Amino acid sequence: MTATVERPRRPGQEPPAEGGSGSPVDLVASPVRARRLVLLAVFVCAACGLVYELSLITLGSYLTGGSITQTSLVIGFVMAAMGAGALAVKPLLRWPVAAFAAVELTLGLLGALSVPLLYAAFAWLNLYTPVMLLTATLIGGLIGAEVPLLMAMVQRVRRQEAAGAVADLSAVDYGGALVGGLAFPFVLLPLFGLLQGALVVGALNVATAGLLAGWLFRRSLSRPARVAVALVTVAGLLVLAGAAAYAGTFEVTARQRLYRHPIVHAERSAYQEIVLTSAPVDGWRDRDLRLYLDGDLQFSSLDEHRYHESLVHPAMGGARSRVLVLGGGDGLALREVLRYPDVEEVTLVDLDPAVVDLARTHPVLSARNQGALEDPRVEVVADDAFSWSRGYRGEPFDVVLVDLPDADSTATAKLYTVEFYGMVGRLLAGDGRMVVQAGSPFFAPSSYWSIRAALTQAGLATTPYHVDVPSFGDWGFVLAGPSPGPPPLALAADAPELRFLTPEVLGAATVFAPDRIPRDVEASTLLDPVILEYQRREWIGY
Repeated sequence: MTATVERPRRPGQEPPAEGGSGSPVDLVASPVRARRLVLLAVFVCAACGLVYELSLITLGSYLTGGSITQTSLVIGFVMAAMGAGALAVKPLLRWPVAAFAAVELTLGLLGALSVPLLYAAFAWLNLYTPVMLLTATLIGGLIGAEVPLLMAMVQRVRRQEAAGAVADLSAVDYGGALVGGLAFPFVLLPLFGLLQGALVVGALNVATAGLLAGWLFRRSLSRPARVAVALVTVAGLLVLAGAAAYAGTFEVTARQRLYRHPIVHAERSAYQEIVLTSAPVDGWRDRDLRLYLDGDLQFSSLDEHRYHESLVHPAMGGARSRVLVLGGGDGLALREVLRYPDVEEVTLVDLDPAVVDLARTHPVLSARNQGALEDPRVEVVADDAFSWSRGYRGEPFDVVLVDLPDADSTATAKLYTVEFYGMVGRLLAGDGRMVVQAGSPFFAPSSYWSIRAALTQAGLATTPYHVDVPSFGDWGFVLAGPSPGPPPLALAADAPELRFLTPEVLGAATVFAPDRIPRDVEASTLLDPVILEYQRREWIGY
């Protein structure tokens, strides 16, 4: 169907409102240009829609840590709602321009505001998952509704065989999705961050809807409809501009709701949210400094010495000239390693350089680690521990300290597998020792003993032990080595003076209550990361 040529009207004469699906429409551009503009709108809308999905997935992984779960829920609910939306919009195909304007303007505003709304639901109401599912359903329904409406608008410009029109629309739609998928991690997140990035995309979505319906197809709308589209478009852009201006204040306020103590530093690195809090403590001279990564506590300055002394010193009883630290970007384990003057080289491998930079430059944190990251014996490598260990071809290490985040996500679960421990074990010298932080044998016993099983299956002899760290609770470690027998749990004769760890404490550390030694625990592997399921089931009620 070709566009009709507009005829002169008497002053005040209204254009005919759009009618049935085959009705001609007046356009302000030639049919060829109009069709290109509609297809460009399809491209932009597809890119925006995918960004909204990725924003929900990313926010969920930031707040809950369950990346696979969040991905599955968002994609599943969005896809199902897209089908429902496509069916629900069928009665409105007689008025595609007006319906498209309503659907797309709503989608742009909802998609843009979904991130702050969900963040608020998480911080103030603790209702993240139900609100997220509702939001994903609404966004999916609106995305599903826009495609039939755009198809009807394309056909209004130039009638085309249905199969050919679907092919053209699908090609442009999938191309837009590709651009949205690439723009999200490489442009939007680095330049704007998650919150403001969603607002920018929503503004683009609203503007596209307003231009397409309120300009290109405006002659097919009645005067009240044109005015309504213009007003909603302008109002929507103003709302999003206001939200962008207030985004920083909102994020700081919402973030503080998640933490007990005042925040003294917060940043979003390429990998995680890094937060430092500090608060006075009654009866203590020092303030309580705490580091959180994606909301998970990494240490409290009140008792971190218990954790780091227990992690480091049992492994330092033999040769120790070359030491490898996997994780530990805060420099606190490194501080304990460097207390031995005969340590000649230390390699620290941490994924996030932002954590290392903070530990090196923040005055309170650098004082806490005693400037360990500036020691000339230390080489810092910004890399994934799994990839680095797999590619390492240098000299073996006398001591390896595995101080990595808990296995509560797919990204970290691979660091608690038989394959990973096998690779790290090959980096040990013949009489070397490795120690792994292994979580809580009280709160997460299956996870703890699964780590010990993985080390054993990797061919290492093991000695499990645990201590009390009040900030964490009962916390466990596993000492391992390639020797045929379990490595002895003891302090070196020349160990420095320690605040917590003594031979007597170490002797008690090997005793586990029978109700915290579960049976039939499996080792986690890359293809069967059972530790994720153990982590999901444990910590319930604590």
